[in-house]
Amino acid sequence: MLAERVREKLEATEPVTVKKMFGGLVFMAQGNTVAGVVGDELFVRVAPEDAVEALARPGARPFEVKGRVSKGWLLVAGEALDDDVLDDWLHLGWEAAAELPPK
Repeated sequence: MLAERVREKLEATEPVTVKKMFGGLVFMAQGNTVAGVVGDELFVRVAPEDAVEALARPGARPFEVKGRVSKGWLLVAGEALDDDVLDDWLHLGWEAAAELPPK
């Protein structure tokens, strides 16, 4: 299950808080969301300077909520998330969240 894989990988770096949100689970560090899982897809926080390059990766598309694109977030198809690729996405999300002040 993707949510379990995400939790394991993030907790290997630092403790995370898990909350139900957006119909799935979000994983937070210092009060900021790093990534989340909805169904079999990953949504991940992306720093503005990384957004264009990240969107060009296989399986990535804009994250939409109620028909509106959420800036700073991407959705990644589950079939594109082998372990190495998932690690890369989570690292990107972790870096973007670390740039924000703790909540």
